[in-house]
Order: sequence, then structure tokens, then C-alpha cells
Amino acid sequence: MIEFGLIGYPLNNTFSKDFYAERFKKLGLSNHVYKNFPLSSLEDFEPLLKQSDTFGGFNVTIPYKQSIITYLNTLSDEAMACNAVNCIKMVYHYEHKKYFLKGYNTDVYGFEQSFKPLLNDLHKNSQALILGSGGAAQAVIFILKKLGIRYKIASRKLKTPNCIPYSAITEDVIVNHLMIINCTPLGMYPNIESKPDIPYQFIGKHHLCYDLVYLPVETAFLNACTNREAITKNGLEMLQLQAEKNLEIWLSNEF
Repeated sequence: MIEFGLIGYPLNNTFSKDFYAERFKKLGLSNHVYKNFPLSSLEDFEPLLKQSDTFGGFNVTIPYKQSIITYLNTLSDEAMACNAVNCIKMVYHYEHKKYFLKGYNTDVYGFEQSFKPLLNDLHKNSQALILGSGGAAQAVIFILKKLGIRYKIASRKLKTPNCIPYSAITEDVIVNHLMIINCTPLGMYPNIESKPDIPYQFIGKHHLCYDLVYLPVETAFLNACTNREAITKNGLEMLQLQAEKNLEIWLSNEF
């Protein structure tokens, strides 16, 4: 038996368990199982690893995409650049009786493949406003840099010179940032009424508004942007794409 799973907290209505169970069945991998591991503290991660020598990998979600790095042995180039991990591949060393863990960031792949087709010339010549500065935002930043798109970050925690508080998001900021990307969990089920505190009245039909949240299908953020005739997209395709990439990593012989 080879075990895979999702670590994070809380784990409500997660996509991963059913997705991987279906994919394992389709591939005839009857000895592969996927479980949810809600860890209220990341200090519970190492005790979890000691429970079994059959783990093959984990997905990592809120709030541990950055803090999990201290528990890993090595990182992929993307994970290192983002300083965030959402996928772990594991090999158990029986001689040393412990795991060797490598962290990956497949959010990068999922976001790029789902976001890039939406861009038009207006977007490419404008700037992006990123809402939130956590682990998910790092994948978005990585891709925006790759695409040569300038960006500004809005966050409650001011971490860089390019970061502004939400109170500083004025009409001018909205007008000059035609891509608005929500990287916060605001609006995620069951708190579906919440949304980032920005002046939606200045959003227009030339804006592209992307929400990494996928449940509900249309978040309060996307609904407010749709009402302003903006182009909108949720995070479901990104989630599916990164999930497929995780599976590819886990089933490959490479490490």
C-alpha cells in the first residue's frame, strides 16, 4: 500500500480526496490510497510521518504552504523561487528509518496554464493587483514575473516595498491595474459572503478578475466583478491542473 494525502487546517469540502481516488482507480492503482490529514499544528507533521513507512507524498494547503519548508530536505526550482510548497514527494530510507522529502510548487503550473489564455493586449500592457501575500500568492507572482507583467500586492501584512494596505486601493489603483487576482481564502465555503475589501465600483469591462478560490463556483468577489462586466474566472481549472501535475510527480521515477 502506498499512501498519499492532504495536510492543512481546516480541511472542509476538499477536492483532492475524491479526485485522486478516481484517478488511482482509472489507472488501475489499487494499492494507492489518498487521505485527508487535518493538522491543527504543523508540529503534528513529524509524528504523522512516524505512523507509517508507506507514504508516497502529500499535498499542502492553507496555512502551511510556506512553513512546511522547514521540514523538507530539498526543493524544486519553482518551490525555491516561490518559497512555497503545495506538493511533497517522499522516499523512505529503510536503512536510516526515515523519509527523504522534496517540495514542489505545482500551483505555478496550474495558474499559468489557466490564466495565460485569458490575457489580451490591454492586460499585457497593464499591471496586476494581487490580493493577499501568502503561499498561494507566491505562485501568482512567479508567473507574472515570467510573463513580464508588473504587479502590486495588497495585504494586511506589509512585507515588501511593492506591498500596500487595502486602504490604499483607490480608484487610480483599480483603473491602472486591469488584472485583479484574489489569493486570499475570503469567500471560500462556508464563508461565502466574505470578499476582499476593495472599491469594486471602479472595476470595468476591461478588467480580468481571477479568484484562486473554487468553491463556490462564483465567489462574492467574482460576483461583484461580474456585475461590473469584468472578465472573471475561478480557481477550479488551476486546481485540476496542479492536481494532475502532482500525480505526474508522484508516479514518476525522478526525484
